[in-house]
Amino acid sequence: MSGQQIFNYGTDHLTAELALAISRGETKGVISESARQKVIESSAVVERIAVSGKAVYGINTGFGPLCTEMISAADTRKLQENILKSHAVGVGEPIDLEISKLMLVLKLQALAQGYSGIRIETLDRMIWFLETGAIPVVPKQGSVGASGDLAPLSHLFLPLIGLGKVHYQGEMISTTALLKKYNMQPLHLGPKEGLALINGTQFIAAHAVKVVQRLENLLASADIIAALMIEGLQGSEKPFEARLHELRPYPANIEVAGQVRKLLHGSEIMKSHANCAKVQDPYSLRCIPQVHGASRTAWLHLKEALEIELNAVTDNPVIFNDDLTISGGNFHGQPLALPLDYACLAASEIGNISDRRIYLSLEGNTPGVPKLLMKETGLNSGFMIVQYTSAALASENKGLCFPASADSIPTSLGQEDHVSMGSIGARKALQVIENVEKILGIELFCAAQAIDYHYPLKPGKILAAVHAFVRSEIDHFEEDQIMYDRMENAIQMVKQGKIIAAATQAEQGL
Repeated sequence: MSGQQIFNYGTDHLTAELALAISRGETKGVISESARQKVIESSAVVERIAVSGKAVYGINTGFGPLCTEMISAADTRKLQENILKSHAVGVGEPIDLEISKLMLVLKLQALAQGYSGIRIETLDRMIWFLETGAIPVVPKQGSVGASGDLAPLSHLFLPLIGLGKVHYQGEMISTTALLKKYNMQPLHLGPKEGLALINGTQFIAAHAVKVVQRLENLLASADIIAALMIEGLQGSEKPFEARLHELRPYPANIEVAGQVRKLLHGSEIMKSHANCAKVQDPYSLRCIPQVHGASRTAWLHLKEALEIELNAVTDNPVIFNDDLTISGGNFHGQPLALPLDYACLAASEIGNISDRRIYLSLEGNTPGVPKLLMKETGLNSGFMIVQYTSAALASENKGLCFPASADSIPTSLGQEDHVSMGSIGARKALQVIENVEKILGIELFCAAQAIDYHYPLKPGKILAAVHAFVRSEIDHFEEDQIMYDRMENAIQMVKQGKIIAAATQAEQGL
């Protein structure tokens, strides 16, 4: 690709955005000469240790509770293949293809730093799989997020030794068939390579990359949709005044309040009720900066933690030189497990307050806006049951918000006696985010209907453009009709970032 950006594994600083760009082929990941040299030197250290007779975990000893079992120099390579085979015990449906790609990208970044004893040939083969589009099939369940994501990473790297399955050209095929097609042979792993491949948090971190990306889109969409609902329900502008938030200066709260002020600016609807007798709005309108802002703070916490993790060495043992190898706990998922649980709760709360605004929109307490968002109800149920769906989703999220990291089950015969469960927390967070995207889509659907009843008065110019975009694809209606297709359209507007794009385009045109 002409002009394609280059990322150097092991030396450049990786971010969630860059990781996604590499996984999508928008940026090319390579191993620089300096990184190659470090990898080669680290591999040579491991080779020397393997024949020295000096006991070093995972190089010439067994794994986990078998760490006191010495392995002969002749068997050190067989040991590494055995660990991939024995640890590939994942179950359930395969994870999304993009997350499998992200796992490869993140593992390359960790191993290319030259502290794991991996061979350069192995890293080159990993890049080959990524660039060929032959992406290993990884089951979603089986990791406790402690000694690395052992099971999913084992599945990820079975194809290196000719085993397992890969996604290839829209099909799921055996690695044997793939290698035959390209006239290639499986790799024979060197000392410690199997352990280096499966120690690490790349399953958790790959999911966290998606959480950071999707939660950012969700938060920005939530501010826009909430502002639309403020317009539709003739909410007050006062709770968003800058002076109020300077007295409780959480940066994210200030940001949300400023965003809502900008969205409401120039609204004819706002001016029409400037001197009404209503004293204050319900919390779901009045406290948007505080609630949305707190969720933004949680998102930022995860983003900052993830960026450290993306550039970390999470192997064990870590190879410094011939005389210094350290068996530590850099593989433990706790640093991401806690922020992921926090982000999961933060996403759920966005859905919770959105459902409250949906409920408000049906009450019929706003002048001009009919009960159940339809003029003639009785014969027509209007938008009544739409809120049942958002309530069901919000309630489902509450059940998913129990922190996975609060649990720990000893594994490995007690050698691994505290585990993070970060892999479970990561999967749950994405599930909650998906539910909230649906809730916000439903709120968008209802807010657009509410705003229609204020015609010919218009909302602020940015929101007017957003409303016009919604109406270009979803019609206003005054009698009961099939709604699920309209709801799905609104959900996709949120999920695909179309609402943000419409608002951004309108703002740039001001």
